[in-house]
Amino acid sequence: MIGSLLYLIAYRPDIMFSVYLCARFQKEPRKVLLSVIKCIFRYLIGTYNLGLCFKRRKDFGLTSYCDVDYAGDKLERKSNSGSCHFIGGNLVTWICKNQGPIVLSTVKA
Repeated sequence: MIGSLLYLIAYRPDIMFSVYLCARFQKEPRKVLLSVIKCIFRYLIGTYNLGLCFKRRKDFGLTSYCDVDYAGDKLERKSNSGSCHFIGGNLVTWICKNQGPIVLSTVKA
């Protein structure tokens, strides 16, 4: 079920965060995870007419946005970063990533 949801996020970025959160717990699944996945499928059934729409425009400018959250992940205490890129007002790429650990101390040589 997670695999089919991971395939769908290419067309439905509104479910990306919840699907990736469920995919993190796929190694040790619980009944709570199954109920969350069923809730995502119910949401998809109710909003089947939503998706990405590309409009034709004369301007072809590139616009990018990015955001970083320091230690925003409550489970692993990692920083989150994300960005999205628009060409001519149409969303073409988006990225959401947990950053690796950052060393806060130094070692004297």
